Amino acid sequence: MNKSALEKVALSVRTLSMDAIQKANSGHPGLPLGAAELASVLYGEILNHNPANSKWANRDRFVLSAGHGSMLLYSILHLSGYKVSLDDIKSFRQLGSKCPGHPEYGMTDGVESTSGPLGQGIATAVGMALAESMMAAQFNTAEHKIVDHYTYVLVGEGCLQEGVSSEASSFAGTNKLGKLIVFYDENKISIDGSTDIAFNEDIGKRYEAYGWQVLRGNMYDMEGIAALVAEAKKETCKPSLIMLKSEIGKGAPTVVGTAKAHGAPLGAEGIAAARANLGVPADADFYVAPEATAYFAEKKAAFAAAEEAWNKTFDAWAKANPEKKAQWDAWAEGKPTGTAAFPEYKIGDSLATRNASGAALQAVAAEYPNLVGGSADLQGPNVTKMGGDVKDYTPENPSGRYIRYGIREFAMAAMCNGIALHGGLRPFCATFMVFADYLRPALRLSALMHLPVIYILTHDSIYVGEDGPTHQPIETVSALRAIPNVRVMRPADAEEATVAWQIAAETKDAPVCLSLTRQNLTVFEKADPDWKNTVRCGAYIAQKGADKPDVTVLASGSEVTLAIEAAKLVSGKTVRVVSVLDRELFKAQKDELQKVIIGDAARVVAAEAGTAMGWEGLVTGKDCLFTIDRFGESAPAKVVAQALGFTAENLAKVIAG
Repeated sequence: MNKSALEKVALSVRTLSMDAIQKANSGHPGLPLGAAELASVLYGEILNHNPANSKWANRDRFVLSAGHGSMLLYSILHLSGYKVSLDDIKSFRQLGSKCPGHPEYGMTDGVESTSGPLGQGIATAVGMALAESMMAAQFNTAEHKIVDHYTYVLVGEGCLQEGVSSEASSFAGTNKLGKLIVFYDENKISIDGSTDIAFNEDIGKRYEAYGWQVLRGNMYDMEGIAALVAEAKKETCKPSLIMLKSEIGKGAPTVVGTAKAHGAPLGAEGIAAARANLGVPADADFYVAPEATAYFAEKKAAFAAAEEAWNKTFDAWAKANPEKKAQWDAWAEGKPTGTAAFPEYKIGDSLATRNASGAALQAVAAEYPNLVGGSADLQGPNVTKMGGDVKDYTPENPSGRYIRYGIREFAMAAMCNGIALHGGLRPFCATFMVFADYLRPALRLSALMHLPVIYILTHDSIYVGEDGPTHQPIETVSALRAIPNVRVMRPADAEEATVAWQIAAETKDAPVCLSLTRQNLTVFEKADPDWKNTVRCGAYIAQKGADKPDVTVLASGSEVTLAIEAAKLVSGKTVRVVSVLDRELFKAQKDELQKVIIGDAARVVAAEAGTAMGWEGLVTGKDCLFTIDRFGESAPAKVVAQALGFTAENLAKVIAG
């Protein structure tokens, strides 16, 4: 280890970070100043990576869970040779910059995950480590290890206070993810001051209770950090937490050790004092020590050699295992390698869309052997058994595809993001629709990162019945639709549920939410003979009524059959019923297409067992909304619907006007 050169790297991380934040007049200098040594030794000596190829399949992953300290990451990425230029750093937090305020996946070379909201970074990293374990079990052979890497994380005080870190860390310990190594920046400071005012638990004991190995050291002892990582790697059956004592804002005498260092630029006087303290020329904006540049220039060949050695191993493995190689390529490209046998239904069949979803899931699982996932302790109610010979993932059987997430909805979704980010696997997760509120922040990051995570959300309306208003979603579907780049599909019967799954499997750039019923729905005859293709625009004609109907009812999910029943009760008017599988997609279509499906009706009504929000722009007036804008009741499903006036008779009155 060239300790003197690494000290210059740490110096350069500090100067680049504080100057970028000062120029932007916005940012968080405390962590980059306080953890510069860790970044230096990690990217210089510990990580198995090649900055010339940030997508190398067997690279070690690093996630900055404390994403507010993004300049730490941008600085070390620049110094170590990733495609982050000095001009990029100078444009920190500016429109279109490759260095946004918090790390954003897809915007910056070398950034593995979007990690702004505290705690989600470590939870996402647990998913990455889980994916590494699953991929290793699938593809490694006795002769060749082609999947063999570590996942590293840097967490701060805030990450460990957020509940999602507890959920994910408990899962990681239970599942013995020994190739997960987390560094804890133990500076004891948050925005409001000392963490003792709200957070004084024994972190070490907490993580030992989760089943982790806990190691302790000093943030500024680079040789010690390297030794701790080596010790962590020796423990193969436990993830490791390396607790590093540190000083927030180290090197900046005006703020060091105080909350002032956390979230504001140092200011002109603070910059001057820091430069003097660090031994940097007073006028040296964005200073990079020559020794730091020379250090990584010398490392460039070693980084490339590490990847080249793996390439040789990979080539030998591919030659010896052509079937596995074909599977590797298909999984990487998201292509099916199996045969799907989707169930077929006949008119009049009656079953819940959650059950139809379960059957479709098994077909997709056979078609895509890289589909992995599970539910939040709800395999039976969510109907997520994958069928065939699919086994549970366990530490003893990492080749299993069914993941027992436990009652950890938030971590479950964040881990799915990590699985998707890792590459090679397609994740799904499941819970009751109403508990989507627990996982929504991770779903939002799925959407931000364009990750094709599939969310199975059952028990989707007041028809949950006896469980009462706490379990009867009213506003939940609307809330999910409100998230940009989330596809929410609410199938009306078993046939639609099957097509929804096919669409979900084909979707590569967005998360998909499947909104599914617990109650049985009758398979109905579709007026559109090509509905399976038409529905890919979001909606199709379920009941034609007439070429130019008097009234068109836009309905989703269980309300499509309700609308068909209500239409029979309306006399003197022709009524068209449109099944809206994906409302937001339908709304995004051109007016001409919408008019063809709606039929240029004089009156357009919307029917859905949820809030009116979002339907307003599709209907012809407030009196055309047949929705529910109050909480439900605890009673049998039909009794609840009757009590709320959600009946075919009342819908018929709305249709009739």
